[in-house]
Amino acid sequence: MNADPTPVAGPPSAGYDPTVTSPDAGIVVLYVEDDQRLAQLTARYLESHGLRVTVVSNGLDAVGEALRVRPDVVLLDLMLPGIDGLKVCRRLRARLDTPILMVTAHGEEPDRVVGLEGGADDYIVKPFSSRELLARIRAQARRARGRAGPSGQAIVVGGLRIEPQAMQATLQGRPVVLTSYEFALLKSLAERAGHVLSREQLVDLVRGSAEEAFDRSIDVHISHLRQKLGDDPRNPRLLKTVRGVGYMLASASSSETTS
Repeated sequence: MNADPTPVAGPPSAGYDPTVTSPDAGIVVLYVEDDQRLAQLTARYLESHGLRVTVVSNGLDAVGEALRVRPDVVLLDLMLPGIDGLKVCRRLRARLDTPILMVTAHGEEPDRVVGLEGGADDYIVKPFSSRELLARIRAQARRARGRAGPSGQAIVVGGLRIEPQAMQATLQGRPVVLTSYEFALLKSLAERAGHVLSREQLVDLVRGSAEEAFDRSIDVHISHLRQKLGDDPRNPRLLKTVRGVGYMLASASSSETTS
């Protein structure tokens, strides 16, 4: 995309040493972007903060490179030569559970919803702040590595079991394959089973900031979760909608009485 959406990327901070080990050290990012100037500036900024970045300039090479590099996070531009970012996102999601951060020049809700429905975990709008981008990449990597929260104990709600450290969920003993965002969302609901959470509360719990939130993003992820949990969207037993308020994961007792 050549709209010159230059990020706010400055030189490395004085005194910063990327070789110092930190909880986020060694994060590998695959950046799929055809704007070479933007890709170079962004990669340089991220690398100055200890991340390792591989840049791919077209959608055709993105999936193969992702399988080769096995990144912690994929940073994916929506408009690409060859095949567009949405098709790349779907192909990646069919092969990998790696968090996908979609980059778009359009901030309208329909564009963001399309990306989320295509399998993206999060989005950022051009022109973006490099500091915000770095924070979002780190958050996705921590979540994928199972270090998004303080507790590593298993969470059990009826037949649903969530293992935070292993980033795994099972329902009636069967594995439920989730993206990192879906896992974090389900974990937040399970930790508060039986309690209604607003969209704003869920965004704050999962992402850590409600500033860039919009209601439909949570709706899309809830829809995906219901599909993967085998919940009837017209009469859900597990993930319930409380109209005008938000969503609730039914407690073990309430889900049993409604089954």
